[in-house]
Amino acid sequence: MKILVTGSNGLVGRELVRRLRDDGHHVEGFDLFPPANEPARDIRDVEALRSAIAGCDGVYHLAAVSRVGWGEADPDACAQVNVDATALLVAEMAAAGAPWLVFASSREVYGDPDVALVQESAPIAPVNAYGRSKADAEKVVDAARARGLRASIVRLSNVYGTVNDHPDRAVPALLWRALHGLQIELTGAATYFDFVHVDDSVEGLVRAGDRLAKGSAAVPTVHLATGVATSLETLAKAVIKLCGSPSAVRLVPARTFDVSGFCGDPTQAGHVLDWRAKVTLDEGLARLRAAMIARGSALTVPLRPAVLP
Repeated sequence: MKILVTGSNGLVGRELVRRLRDDGHHVEGFDLFPPANEPARDIRDVEALRSAIAGCDGVYHLAAVSRVGWGEADPDACAQVNVDATALLVAEMAAAGAPWLVFASSREVYGDPDVALVQESAPIAPVNAYGRSKADAEKVVDAARARGLRASIVRLSNVYGTVNDHPDRAVPALLWRALHGLQIELTGAATYFDFVHVDDSVEGLVRAGDRLAKGSAAVPTVHLATGVATSLETLAKAVIKLCGSPSAVRLVPARTFDVSGFCGDPTQAGHVLDWRAKVTLDEGLARLRAAMIARGSALTVPLRPAVLP
C-alpha cells in the first residue's frame, strides 16, 4: 500500500515510517522539518497536501503543534495546525478518494480526570490550548466519519523511547542530566503520567490502520496506555538509580496550564486492537540510556534544568 504519514519526522512519526516500510509499504513522508533528503512541507499548504494524498491508500495523521507549552505560547498557530489543517486534510482525502485515516490524538483531551484509571468514555475536558485543539480535531474526524470516511482516533499517552525526542521532555531530560550528575528540577513532583514506549505506541497505530485497510468501517476511539501511573519524582529516582548518578532533585511548582496527571485503562485497546503495552518502564529506560550513550547524546545535554511533561 501507499501510505501518507504526516508529521513523519517527529518522535512517533519517524518510528512509524520505519515500521511501515519494514512491513513492505510505500510511505510518503510529510513534515515541516524533514530529513535532509526530503522537501519541507507544511500541513497548512493545500497544494502540498493534495499532491501528497494523490494515490494514497491510507493516511496516518500525526502532524501537529505537539507540545503543551508551544500551544500556550501561540494558541492561534496551534489551532491552525491541529484543527484547521485536520479539516483540510479530511476534505482533500474525500476529494481524492483516500479510503482511511488514523488520527493521533492525545490524553490531553481529558484534562484533569477525577478518576485514577481513565477510560475512553471519560469526559472530554481539556485545560490547555493543545488539549482543546486535539479535542476539536477529534470532532473534525468524527464529522468526516459520519460522511463515510473510515477512520480511527488513537489517543497517545506520554510516549518516550528514542534519542530523537525533545531534550526537555521528562524521560530524555532526566536521563541526560543523570548521566552528567547534574541537578534535576522537576515541575510538579507529584504530577503523574502513563509512560508508553514508542515501539508500543507505533504497534497500536499500525493495528488501527491494518483494521481500516481490511475494510472496517470505523475503529472505536482508544487510548494507548499501560494502566501504570508514575509520578515525575518516582521517575527521577528510577533514572538516578539506573544511571548510578549523584544528581540531586529540586522541586519547583508545576506550570498553571499543566494537568495534574493521567493514567489510562488499557482494556478497550485490548478489545479493539488486541493491543497491550509490552515494554515496561524499567526496560524502556534502560534501552534509551544505552542508545543515548552509544550515540553520544549524553555529551550534548542542554543546560536548562526543568523537566517538562
